[in-house]
Amino acid sequence: MTTCIITGAAAGIGKATALALSKTEYFHSYVLLGRNRNALDETALEMKKANDNVVVKSYQLDLAYPENIPDVMREITECFDDINCLLNIAGYTDPQPLLTTSLESFEYTYRVNVFAPFMLIRECTRCMKNKGGKIVNVASTAGMTPRPGWLSYASSKASVISMSDTLTAELAEYGIKVYCVSPGRCATNLRKRLAPDEDPKTIMQPEEVAEVICKLVSPDERCLDGQNIVIRKLD
Repeated sequence: MTTCIITGAAAGIGKATALALSKTEYFHSYVLLGRNRNALDETALEMKKANDNVVVKSYQLDLAYPENIPDVMREITECFDDINCLLNIAGYTDPQPLLTTSLESFEYTYRVNVFAPFMLIRECTRCMKNKGGKIVNVASTAGMTPRPGWLSYASSKASVISMSDTLTAELAEYGIKVYCVSPGRCATNLRKRLAPDEDPKTIMQPEEVAEVICKLVSPDERCLDGQNIVIRKLD
């Protein structure tokens, strides 16, 4: 049974991607990881309404504590022994300029945005290394250019881009393809924290990013790994 693990499926890009994938035949089962169990269960319910043939299971996991990931992954592999895809979509931000950014906030941002994806990739690679698979890491255009006032977030996303680039080469021997996407301005709750005065109707929607992610995890996609794919609405 082919299985896809998704973080951040409670809302935003993660939820939009989970719903879009549930309408495809790429995977038979889905594992949703996140802190808000009720919101994940709501996403799972919507996925089942879209396709009653898929199996969806939610696991409560606070990504700010990546040291718990190996235990959760052991639970997952007891139920799903064929992990084929990992989507690291969850993210966190606390936009502050340098002089007001605390070490605690900086570390928390990295635990969610960098350390948790690293741990999930490591544990999923243990499952994928004998049969291959796909990993998609969601970074941000904030990780590509200077973003004054967003130091912890921007630098964490730059780390995701670099990590994806390195792992593309390192995991190739296992037949694991690593993709990185960097959305621009997108109407998510995270974006509201970065730009609270922005009208979300005027910028890219989560469903547009989800469409690209779905294309990357399609069984037919073989050529776009190893790149930082920018997703941006230009008009």
